[in-house]
Amino acid sequence: MTADSLVKSGAANVTLSPCPIYSSWILEGAPIARNKVLSSSADGTASTLIWDCTAGRFNWFYDVDETIFVLEGSVVLRDVAGNARKVSAGDSVFFPAGTRAEWTVESYIRKIAFCRAPLPWPLVFTNRCVRFLKRILHSGAGASATPVMFQGN
Repeated sequence: MTADSLVKSGAANVTLSPCPIYSSWILEGAPIARNKVLSSSADGTASTLIWDCTAGRFNWFYDVDETIFVLEGSVVLRDVAGNARKVSAGDSVFFPAGTRAEWTVESYIRKIAFCRAPLPWPLVFTNRCVRFLKRILHSGAGASATPVMFQGN
């Protein structure tokens, strides 16, 4: 890849570095976590990483929006209301910034995580206003284009 390349690529087959879980978050066992940052946005608000963890039960506090896709293994996630759900390879989950989840890793989990620092509310509001004004001003050109959303099975 050249220094001026616009596209960066990587593989899930990377060497991971130790990424210890805060001891105050661990509820049971001695989970060992590792990760590797695969990419980061130029403005520092988004990143993609590979993360894995051995058996244990712990809390995780999210200070950024995080979407995960489980590559291998499974975890039982419990929200603050006590609702639990087992998530396995092929599943994805979104954790909004400011939330907490209890993780129970029975054996092992490997995930890819897409993290994004949310914008402050005034910037979100300004961005929405600008997009709304653009739609009004350009309502004739391309107004019939409808975005397509895809979901997993």
